[in-house]
Amino acid sequence: MSKNKISFKHKLRHIFVTLSFCVLMHHTSAQEVLNNLKLQYENIAITNPDRLYVAGKYITALFFNQQEEKAAQILDENLQVALLLKDGKYAANLYAISAMNNRIAERLKDSDTSLEKAKAYADNSKDIEIKGYINYCEGWLHVRNNKEGEAVRSFLRAITYFYKAPPSPTLNGRKSTTYKELTSVYANWNEHQLQEKYSMLALDLAIKQNDPIAIFDAYMLMGYMYEQQYMKDESKQDVRNLAEKYYLQAINTYDKNKSKIPFPSNLSFVANNLAHLYFSYFPNSYQNKVLYYAELARKQGLATQQYTHVASSYGIMAELAIKDGKPDRAKEYLLAALTEVSKSSVPDENIILSIYESLSEIAESENNLTEAIRYYKAYMETFKSIYNREQLELGRRLEAQFDKERQQQQLITMQLEADKKEQQISLMQTISLQQKQELENLKLHEENQRKQLELTQLESEKRTQELKLSRLETQSRAQDILNYKNEISYKEKINKYYISLILVFLLALMLLLYAYKQRSKRLRQNKELYNATLDKERQNAKIATLTAMLSGQEQERGRLARDLHDGLGGLLSSTKISLSQLTNQVASPAKNNMQKSIEKLDTAVEELRRVAHNLMPELLNRYGLQEALQDYARRMSNDQLDIDVQFLHYISDLEKDRQLLVYRIIQELVNNAIKHASPKQIIIQVVEETDHYSITVEDDGDGFDIHQIKGNNSAGLYNIQSRVDFLKGKFSIQSEKQVGTSVEFIFKKILHDKNCDY
Repeated sequence: MSKNKISFKHKLRHIFVTLSFCVLMHHTSAQEVLNNLKLQYENIAITNPDRLYVAGKYITALFFNQQEEKAAQILDENLQVALLLKDGKYAANLYAISAMNNRIAERLKDSDTSLEKAKAYADNSKDIEIKGYINYCEGWLHVRNNKEGEAVRSFLRAITYFYKAPPSPTLNGRKSTTYKELTSVYANWNEHQLQEKYSMLALDLAIKQNDPIAIFDAYMLMGYMYEQQYMKDESKQDVRNLAEKYYLQAINTYDKNKSKIPFPSNLSFVANNLAHLYFSYFPNSYQNKVLYYAELARKQGLATQQYTHVASSYGIMAELAIKDGKPDRAKEYLLAALTEVSKSSVPDENIILSIYESLSEIAESENNLTEAIRYYKAYMETFKSIYNREQLELGRRLEAQFDKERQQQQLITMQLEADKKEQQISLMQTISLQQKQELENLKLHEENQRKQLELTQLESEKRTQELKLSRLETQSRAQDILNYKNEISYKEKINKYYISLILVFLLALMLLLYAYKQRSKRLRQNKELYNATLDKERQNAKIATLTAMLSGQEQERGRLARDLHDGLGGLLSSTKISLSQLTNQVASPAKNNMQKSIEKLDTAVEELRRVAHNLMPELLNRYGLQEALQDYARRMSNDQLDIDVQFLHYISDLEKDRQLLVYRIIQELVNNAIKHASPKQIIIQVVEETDHYSITVEDDGDGFDIHQIKGNNSAGLYNIQSRVDFLKGKFSIQSEKQVGTSVEFIFKKILHDKNCDY
């Protein structure tokens, strides 16, 4: 009996708790939102540019409410107007919306095309906010294309633009959305500090706006974030308490702003989350709070007709009843949950399937086999409904795909349909036999075996049935594939005569050209071999030259560092000691002057040490690139400049010589930025990918014209390019005046030198 309760409790939690974690969804009348946006859109004059921004919201709402044709029509109409305007920000905004909509609809090529157009029009605009929004859109697409490293860089560029943009009605909303996207990416990377940082930024922004809806969402996001962290390490009770704190603040925000929050169903969301938190992670003394918030969620869900929320609250109550050893009450709660789920306009049959299974398990635990069979039959009927619907959907897709072939091959199609019907009848007969066999097994268990053996056998039979259903589905798909192959074979036989003629003609042509191709191929291979050998020799010579140059530079740096530290450093230190000894032997006026001289000598010694350390960083040799860069960032940072170093997915250390090259490149880039751009912030990001490393140095300084810098023979740029060439990498610069500069260089890992090509 106890074992059965444990298993049932685990499944019931899986059924209902997942329903309560929809933190960011707002259930409101979709038609009401569309009507409001339509009214705003139609009340603005066509000549007013503000109509184009409202059109973007209206297009998005239409798209998400399955009115794609109307959304596309309005998009085309407004694009024609936007393209006539001098400022490209309006066209860029609409193209960005088109790119995201096409990505959701899996039209990847159209999405890329729209994004490129959005970038082009944003570049021609002086509006800084639209540049940030296009970078946000690019990051959003990278996330959906599983390129999270590139997405983070796009989001950070977007935030840089947003900070420099003047205030506008849309600026804070776009900032908040970018923060939430960064929070999601860093959560996937388990970067909890960065996740918490951007979650707090979203919360602070909501509080500054004094927007009750945004504040409520931010509190819910923070509570859920800390709850997820606690689930990974349940020893951190302070994290659990933070989750409780933010859930309670969300409830308090709702209670204080009921008239300003248009989504009353939000209260049932947070109440269910808090009830589950108390039930799963707090002591038994919190059971009263579990019941209080579950009942609050139930009442609010009934008042707002959110039947899924009501079912979730009943699920928590059922878990609590099972924990207290009250299966009858748990059964009542489950039946009530089943009733509420059925009231939904589109009931989720998977939830109903799980409820029937849980009710069957309770009946088994009570040795009520008749009721267990009844609920299990309902479970099987629901399962067949889901299975048949999936098969029907599969048939519809095949019918749409091969519509023209069916019109030409009516006889084959009729045979295919007959085969499908026979398979469905066979499937129904198999299910009927399985149900009869199950009944016989249950009777046999009731007469001859103990209660524990009954439960074990029932579980085994259910797994067997699932396996048989899976095999039947596989056989059905295999039959469909076989019929499709027969259709193709039939067409091939019809066209065999024509294909034979074409093959004879091609064979004759191939015989005529065979000798010429063989000779051309031999000559081409000889030429390619010669060119490959020549290129290899040139590359080896270039690498040898670069190796000698870089080795000489580092040796000279080491010699200078040792000479400065051992020679000039020792001389300055001895001079300081001598002056210190003379200080007590001279009069007061001269003593003050000598004390100032000693202080200046201390400053000179410290500056000497800094120069020697830059010439040959000791931390790099001892602890590696990460420690050396972080120490360099701390030394170079001051009240006017913040240097931030980020290592993402940095698992395997670079070789020592490659670490030194990367350090010198970053050192040269940071020095150039400080010397020429007057930045306030510099971000150094090192990302380890599967087969290469990507290093980015970004600043928010004055920027420059890239075309002008390419024409200058700069020694610093030459040194950087030579080191990147030695790493066999690629080097790119992006800069814009008054915005900042981003320098990125990529080089491959040594293990993949022969296979990776950039």
